[in-house]
Amino acid sequence: MASGSGEEQPKLKLYSYFRSSCSFRVRIALNLKGLKYEYKAVNLLKGEQHSPEFLKLNPIGYVPVLVDGDIVLSDSLAISLYLDQKYPQHPLLPSDLQRKAINLQAANIVSASIQPLQNLGVLKYIAEKVGQDEQLPWAQSHIGKGFAALEKLLKDYAGKYATGDEVFLADIFLAPQLHAGFNRFNLDKSEFPLLARLHEEYSQIPAFQDAMPEKQPDTPTQSTA
Repeated sequence: MASGSGEEQPKLKLYSYFRSSCSFRVRIALNLKGLKYEYKAVNLLKGEQHSPEFLKLNPIGYVPVLVDGDIVLSDSLAISLYLDQKYPQHPLLPSDLQRKAINLQAANIVSASIQPLQNLGVLKYIAEKVGQDEQLPWAQSHIGKGFAALEKLLKDYAGKYATGDEVFLADIFLAPQLHAGFNRFNLDKSEFPLLARLHEEYSQIPAFQDAMPEKQPDTPTQSTA
């Protein structure tokens, strides 16, 4: 729940970019836990993530960054696990050890094996070194490989959501990646029936919908995210 002007300023601050899937994950986590936060927009297209001010918060120059009082954290997985420890309402990991491990495995497939290969910096490099026309095939190839792995991983664990009938960490990481994969990079939903079903389920959850790229304070007026 991002705060607007004129509201009492919350303790939490989230440095975010509307279309960043990593920021999207943290917005979902904050919403699920009912935590108010101040939205601090970082325009990646303008290079604001490379400013001296931002690099003091995260030396590698990536969003998201969460500020909780004197604590400054970057990386969506680290932030999510921190929030889960400090704010225990709506746990992000199940108590069952095996399902907890599957949640962490699914989250890592997204954050380590899919998203880094389709982020802004990589796509820009592909365009410069190989060609503009190779950006989409590159992204589709790597996203498709990850989606195929997730289909196999989750088929024996999924219920209404990724690892059962409750929303957990895997769902928080899957939702932004599915949104990008199906809507931005045009992957064929019919090839990934389980993920396509989960994508539809997430569209019914207010905490997920309020975190959508098109609903953020820095979303351009004409953007469809």
